[in-house]
Amino acid sequence: MTRSYTLALEGATYEGSVALIRDSEVVAERTLRAEDGGSPRAGRGERLMPAVAECFVEAGVGRAEIARIVCGAGPGSFTSLRVAGSVAKGLAAGYGVELYAVSSLVLTASGAQPSLPIGEYLSVLDAMRGEFFAARITIRSGGAAIHSEPTTLVSAEQLADLTVREPALRTVGPGRQIDAHPHARGVAPILASIIEAGPVNLASWEPDYGRLAEAQVRWEAAHGRPLTT
Repeated sequence: MTRSYTLALEGATYEGSVALIRDSEVVAERTLRAEDGGSPRAGRGERLMPAVAECFVEAGVGRAEIARIVCGAGPGSFTSLRVAGSVAKGLAAGYGVELYAVSSLVLTASGAQPSLPIGEYLSVLDAMRGEFFAARITIRSGGAAIHSEPTTLVSAEQLADLTVREPALRTVGPGRQIDAHPHARGVAPILASIIEAGPVNLASWEPDYGRLAEAQVRWEAAHGRPLTT
């Protein structure tokens, strides 16, 4: 049986997602949001694998047809990224396929619905403590997204100042000018470039958390020294 499908997972925010892709077409997808009015973060770990299974059933695809796993690499929520990254690594090892990673800020732009017009955008995600992860993303023909500058950490004031100085630079992200979360379906239009960049080291790869977990920050503040592993 030919391995011809890509399984994509994204967990940079509490609204995680899964997509099953063949070539550059999404054949099945799921968004892990709260359907009952509860917190979307509740049970996100337990809901990720059932979402993968649902996509397989919907598309009539078996695990032997998975050619690769792609995981959103962050930055974003420490816990959500850790869950998605662990699941992605486990599936890649279990399926005997390579694992690829892509910026979650890119997946915010490339996975937006409706698709974003050609142009330059500022993709942002909440970094907590009044700060945001931000990166300039260029959308090209066909929805391909290019990460044109390194990710930076900006304050709310700096973000507001930038939107004033560059009014043509549209902001995309949860609750922003263009309201969108990073989504696994965003892998589809940029799959070729992801493959070209090459797989990660399955044993050592971890998502780019962007900053330390809140619990670690509090521990270090209380003890006056870095927490070592």
